[in-house]
This record gives sequence, structure tokens and C-alpha cells, in this order.
Amino acid sequence: MEFREYNADRDKDAVHRIWLETGWLEKDNKAQVEGMDLFLTAGRALVADIEGEPECLVLTAPGTIRHLKDDLPFSCVAAVTTSRIARKQRIAAKLTATAVAQDAADGALVSGLGIFEQGYYDRLGFGTGGYEHWISFDPSRLSVDAAPRVPRRIILDDWKLVHEARLARKRRHGSCNLTPPEMTHAEMLWAKNGFGLGYTDCEGGVLSHHLWCDAKDGGEHGPYTIGWMAYETREQFLELLALLKSQGDQVLSIRMREPAGIQLQDLITQPFKHYDLTEKGKYEARASAYAYWQMRICDLPGCIARTRLPWGQARFNLKLTDPIEGLLDEDAPWRGCAGDYLATLSESSGAETGHDNSLPTMTASVNAFTRLWLGVRSASSLQFTDDLNAPPDLLETLDSVLRLPSPHPDWDF
Repeated sequence: MEFREYNADRDKDAVHRIWLETGWLEKDNKAQVEGMDLFLTAGRALVADIEGEPECLVLTAPGTIRHLKDDLPFSCVAAVTTSRIARKQRIAAKLTATAVAQDAADGALVSGLGIFEQGYYDRLGFGTGGYEHWISFDPSRLSVDAAPRVPRRIILDDWKLVHEARLARKRRHGSCNLTPPEMTHAEMLWAKNGFGLGYTDCEGGVLSHHLWCDAKDGGEHGPYTIGWMAYETREQFLELLALLKSQGDQVLSIRMREPAGIQLQDLITQPFKHYDLTEKGKYEARASAYAYWQMRICDLPGCIARTRLPWGQARFNLKLTDPIEGLLDEDAPWRGCAGDYLATLSESSGAETGHDNSLPTMTASVNAFTRLWLGVRSASSLQFTDDLNAPPDLLETLDSVLRLPSPHPDWDF
């Protein structure tokens, strides 16, 4: 078995076959194939060969992740796909670990991915993120009074403008940007009956705020799914909602991920009544929560050094374990971040290798510590459900010092 970089001239047909076998491509769908080929140019693509043919493909893409107000170098594991003949051989896990190691060696402080099921990527050190709320609603029930202006129709050829607007959108704690524009271009190509609406209030025809929609499941009445919304101000956000409301004469159902920092139920009239009226119907109104993304710290001192917490100080020993080491070759350029650290969390945080007998000690997996550092759950909560243990006084201090907003990537991957 050989791990190597993807070569489009040699491997294109084989990786198309992998995606067809995994259901990520539809046969003879030219737009999807074009999107896949663009997607594979967006970052580091690795393949695993069996008898000279690629049977597993992993793609990572560079970007940033925001911790409070700081942007940190980020690597997104954007695709992990394995052919039918290569399942249960540990190939995908090892190839993914190799890709994470290469990106970490190149400077990524954090790695993240979307999961098909909880547990698989835990063995690579990834910890489960927070819940994302998906809301389905009748757009005519949006309680937004503003009358939207006539929007610009956004088409596939606008992908560069769309990508720039996504990068410039209002961002909150935990938000991610995937910087290669091919990522947005591919996502637009993959949308069935996709369309966008937006406004160019910025100079030079730059998009100020917009939404992108997938209408694959619906005819004239929907349902529609909002792939993303990008805006910078309250007024822009409300205008986009008013734009959705204006579709309500015809469209009966819209589904969207609740924007970070927003409680969408505040803006829907009689939500519970509508849940009851539409239950189990084609246009069912409902709210669902899923934790479908995971993150892991790749450089503990690097992440802690970029952590600014003005609510107090916690100083402690950290004994960190990292399961990814067992999936990497001895000569890998990075072998995880397990070790013994002296950690300080405060307005001026830091971590270094060492141990101080006078300080309390936390033992944790990198999975659990990443969840703590991001603010997914508090220290005292993680000791109940994850691999994290510390004396009660330290747990109490950490609960006070790590008072973080719920993290939301605001970019599905």
C-alpha cells in the first residue's frame, strides 16, 4: 500500500469511481464532476494505492478559525472517501492522520472536519463540537417588517464575488474560513437547482450581503435549503430575512442553519402552532439539533499563546494524551501533541513543556482538551462525559476563566 499525492492526469478516473461508489457523485452529472475536480485543486489531496490504483482519497484545505477575536491557522479535512474494496483496512484513518500531520507540520494550529458518525475520528484526536440548530419554517411567518429592495440574481459565474463575501462576513467565536476560492465554486456547482440572491452595496460591485440556496427537493412550493448567508451588519441580516419572507407567497418551507448568535425562533410567529399543524408533512416546520463537526488542537503551545481570557487566571500542569500517534509512521513530520505541559490560561496565556509539583494537575486527551479550549463544554461538565480529570478546585477555576461563547464554524464541511 502506498500513500502519495493525488495526480490529476493519472488518478482522475479512479477518484471519480471512489466518489461514485460512496454516493458522493451521481453518474453522468457533469456539474458534480466539474465541482469535484475543482475541489481537488483547493488544498492537499492524498491517495492510497492498492495494486497501483487509488482506493482512498483525503483532501485538506487551508483556512482560519477564530478564537474570540484572534484568527488561527486552520486545516479542514474536507473529504475522506474510501472505495468498496478498501473498507475496514484502517486505510482511511491512516491516510487522514498523514494529511493532518503534514498540515500541522506546515503550521496549522487546529484541524477540523465533519463527521458521518460519532466515534470514528476520535482515534485521530478529534473532539465533538457543539450543536448546530437547523430550523424549517414557512417564510411567510417571519416577523420582519422591512421591505427588501430588488436583489441581484447570483449565478455560477459570480463564484469569486460570492467567495470574497463569505470571507468578509460577520464572524463570531469558532467561525471558520476556508480560503481557497475553489471551495465555494465547487459548493455552488454541487447545489441542485442552486440559486443566489444578494446586494452589491459595496464599491466596485462587490457583494455586501447574500444568500445561496439549494432547491433540489422542491418544485414551486419548496422546500428550499439555505446553504449559507453572508452579511456584516444587523440591517443586512434583516434584509436577507425580509427577502426570504418575500418568497412566502409561493414557497411553503425553507430550511436553514441558525446563524451564530441568533435565536431564530424570536423572528417566527406562532412557531409551536405551526409545528403541530405541519407535523409529518412534506412542508413540516421543525427545529433539530445535531453535533456534526469535530476539532482538534495540533499545536498546544501555539493555541494557548493565542488565547486571551480577561476573566481571571488558571495555572496548572497538563498531562495530555494524543491517540493519533499510533496511526502515524515513525518518520512523520509531526506526531501529535501528547506530553507534560505547564499551562497558564489568562489574558496573557502560555504553555511550555514541564511540570511543577506545587500546581494542580489535569489529565486529558487532546480530544477533550480541545472541546474545553473552544468552549464546547465546561471543565466540570467534560469530567462527566469525556477523558478529562482534575481536582475540584481547578475545575471550578477553569469554569470561571473559560467563559466562552458557543463555538460555531458557520461554514459546513
